[in-house]
Amino acid sequence: MRFDTKLIHAAQPPDPLTGAVNVPVYLSSTFAQSAPNRHKGFVYGRSGNPTRAVLESAVAAIDGGATGLAFSSGLGALATLLEHFPSGSRIVAGEDLYGGTWRLFEHHRRQFGIEVEYVDARSNERLAAALERGPTQMVYLETPTNPLLTLADIAATVRLARRQGALVAVDNTFASPVFQRPIERGADVVLYSTTKYLGGHSDIIGGALVAREAKLGERLTWLQNAVGAVPSPFDCFLVLRGLHTLGVRMRAHATAALAVARALEGDRRVHRVHYPGLASHPQHALARRQMDGYGGMVSVELNGGGRGARRFLRGLRLFTLAESLGGVESLVDHPASMTHASVPRREREAHGVTDGLVRLSCGIEDPDDLVDDVRRALRGI
Repeated sequence: MRFDTKLIHAAQPPDPLTGAVNVPVYLSSTFAQSAPNRHKGFVYGRSGNPTRAVLESAVAAIDGGATGLAFSSGLGALATLLEHFPSGSRIVAGEDLYGGTWRLFEHHRRQFGIEVEYVDARSNERLAAALERGPTQMVYLETPTNPLLTLADIAATVRLARRQGALVAVDNTFASPVFQRPIERGADVVLYSTTKYLGGHSDIIGGALVAREAKLGERLTWLQNAVGAVPSPFDCFLVLRGLHTLGVRMRAHATAALAVARALEGDRRVHRVHYPGLASHPQHALARRQMDGYGGMVSVELNGGGRGARRFLRGLRLFTLAESLGGVESLVDHPASMTHASVPRREREAHGVTDGLVRLSCGIEDPDDLVDDVRRALRGI
């Protein structure tokens, strides 16, 4: 099956009991057993649920992994992954990270003795140097990153990590499996906030992990049950619904984002536009090589700092000021005071998350309307 067909049919046959085309929502916390430990594959809702099982199989098939696991949030997925590493483990992570990810890494570093070294993951040389500074159990990347949309070379990172025997985990939320499949480039684990593009309608909170190999998948399955950060069956149903339109939505998001990025680029009120689909992006060549599309996220540094950003935000009409991203409606976020507020100012600004930075999640509205909206807001600066 080609990719768009997989989104609808992979691991999603009609329900064998009723013939329902869409998987039923099994709202049961427990399942009957004919005798102790004799059952039909499901015992207790935390350990497994038929609706969740279909979602997990579908996500694994779409990403090309052995095991898929669904969680109650993206951070729930990350917290469970971190449970795989004992006290004293070392993680090398890209320095441009979602604020909640940074907060969780810092929590594990302080509470559980996990060493985390942050590095500019755009540079293979700096990644290699960080890996040589000590035994490393995991390299953790976002690519494209949140919010600066920088890239890491996944295949090159995998080659470097293999020398240390380290796992490579990639947060693929921004690209989605439509535009990037890290397992195909050697990554061991892929992480998603299914709240975002996979769900796609701003109506659920969820997360997912996909493991390339069955052995790691078995370990993560055990941890999923032990930690218990699992999603409701109805949320699983909604993510499955979202998968069916993911391909057409992502292409619409990307079309809108490129139009908005081009409109912003070159405007005298704009200092810099971050979008991998622009030829001016420093890693545009890597994006063309590694990705099948450039996604729906655009970040823009506005002249005038925080004051300019606030005026721009007030001028928008179609972009709604709200946290999150990836829904069919366009959203705008001020990272310094919203999604990345938990990162100390000094560290945040050192990585480029300034008060003048605005992050746009371009929806699937008519691109011309979105371009008109940002141009009108720019006039207010």
